[in-house]
Amino acid sequence: RKKKILKRRGRGSGYGSKKHRGGGSRGGRGLAGLHKHKRMTAIKYMPKRGFKRKVLEIKTINLKDLDSLVEQLLKEKKIKKGYDKVLGTGQLKNRLIVEAKYFSKNAIKKLKENKGKA
Repeated sequence: RKKKILKRRGRGSGYGSKKHRGGGSRGGRGLAGLHKHKRMTAIKYMPKRGFKRKVLEIKTINLKDLDSLVEQLLKEKKIKKGYDKVLGTGQLKNRLIVEAKYFSKNAIKKLKENKGKA
């Protein structure tokens, strides 16, 4: 009867321990752990570049809201500023003279139809 030969199988056979385990002794393979224990490596090799441009926020108001506001503001005798753009949704009852940086085409058309000014 032949003697049984012990065959060593597996990834780390023939090397003992530790050094030849794979990624274990190195804290993972490649760029693993960039969000945790290899943070400085990530910053060193892949830094953020440039800057984000500030986005202009344009405050808008619709004609229908302006129309309803006029009645309320006439009672209080104040006109509220603070809108950059006038949009053309809704119908106008009152003749208005509106000052703003921007107007939609529809808003200008409706204001002129109502004998107002944009």
